[in-house]
Amino acid sequence: MFHNSGWQPIRASGSGNTTLPCVDLLAGKNGRSLAIECKGGKKARYIKRKQIEELKEFSRKFGAEAWLGARFDNTEWLFLEIEHLKISKSGDNFVIDPKLAKEKGLKFEELIG
Repeated sequence: MFHNSGWQPIRASGSGNTTLPCVDLLAGKNGRSLAIECKGGKKARYIKRKQIEELKEFSRKFGAEAWLGARFDNTEWLFLEIEHLKISKSGDNFVIDPKLAKEKGLKFEELIG
């Protein structure tokens, strides 16, 4: 999607298996950089607090905007700012679900526009 829209994307395969902060996708165009952690499934997904902290750290050091990309049950991708994620009842994780994604998420065209 990014490539077809004139952006330069790079996918970090196995981003969760490295000891250094890393993201799933990095995309840039005309001086704007996006660092994206991607999640998908049929229902709510829990994201470890550490993973979100690493997304923030990577984004800050790289000079990129931090985003969470979410896709539920083969719907369109929606992109959320980290501040919009919910914290789980235990406080150990963040939670993203289809309802939150639809309420707070940006469509791809809105994200890159």
